[in-house]
Amino acid sequence: MDFRLSDEHEALRKTVEEFAREVVAPQAEEADRTEEFPYDVIRQMGEMGLFGLPFPEEYGGMGGDFLALCLAIEELARADSSVAITLEAAVGLGSMPLYRFGTEEQKQRWLPALCRGENLAAFGLTEPGGGSDAGNPRTTATLDGGEWVVNGTKAFITNAGTEMTSLVTVLSRTGQRADGRPELTSILVPVPHPGFRTSKKYSKVGWHASDTRELAFEDCRVPAENVLGERGRGYAQFLSTLDEGRIAISALAVGLAQACVDESVQYAKQREAFGQPIGRYQAVAFRIADMQMRTHVARLAYYDAAARMAAGMPFKSEAAIAKLYSSTIAVDNARDATQVFGGYGFMNEYPVARHWRDSKILEIGEGTSEVQRMLIARELGL
Repeated sequence: MDFRLSDEHEALRKTVEEFAREVVAPQAEEADRTEEFPYDVIRQMGEMGLFGLPFPEEYGGMGGDFLALCLAIEELARADSSVAITLEAAVGLGSMPLYRFGTEEQKQRWLPALCRGENLAAFGLTEPGGGSDAGNPRTTATLDGGEWVVNGTKAFITNAGTEMTSLVTVLSRTGQRADGRPELTSILVPVPHPGFRTSKKYSKVGWHASDTRELAFEDCRVPAENVLGERGRGYAQFLSTLDEGRIAISALAVGLAQACVDESVQYAKQREAFGQPIGRYQAVAFRIADMQMRTHVARLAYYDAAARMAAGMPFKSEAAIAKLYSSTIAVDNARDATQVFGGYGFMNEYPVARHWRDSKILEIGEGTSEVQRMLIARELGL
């Protein structure tokens, strides 16, 4: 068993690391303060091919794999979680369902521009009041002649309201199954489109430069052929999408956790108290050592889940473990980094304050920590 990255993966990681350091990091504080979506950075990421990393070249992708995407997300998160989640959601939630389940015509229509990073796609799953009960949506889609008529509201949706957004996949109730449960179908809604609108951006604790909005569909009519894959397969599609997405969120959490280590090491070498750098005091040094230990283990967890996925092996439990552990230690590292910095850690001019605010959502988005424990327990037969 070899956990070393291949030459190709390592070359990609270094390239994104350099880009994150030289381009993403310098704008992170201002973007966080102004809460402006970083269009220039996102377009440069598109030119680098990051949005097409796991997709075949025939659709404009880079012909890579999911681990390549995760490595890019991790390096971006070391600089700015808002930029990292923009990539993760655009690919994992936006483009990937289209690639996995879409018809050839649907892929040819939308994927090339998404892979080039010219457009962004979003996935409309969560609803107000729904939370983790995503399999019981109130949003409906009714066939009327040759069109689906979509009505409902989605909440906490990433990348749906940018000027680059071209597509939103909407999980909708399209009928009732024989067992009495709702029939769920994914419907593709082009953006902009009559009957579709977005709210103003949420005022969030973190991820300030990420686009997150509520979506409303009011008699939104789209062609009948805009069903993603088969009618009634929406529930299975979003479960599969979230399984993969949890690996990517784990990578993002590892990137944030590593950033907290990096900032703490640098500060502990420079900050002096009682006549010497604070890093020479065991209390500080051991705290940072624990931070690095947690980060290393979390990275191995998402590497393992990604490797299992690439090999075609079952990975649901491993993805849930990676997501649960990585998000937990990201919050722990952000808290400990703030403690290392002391009063300065509470000042927004220091990156650790932003990491602290950005970390908490990792225990909530794409499946709460409670949901991850539920999934792990089910895989154990409990």
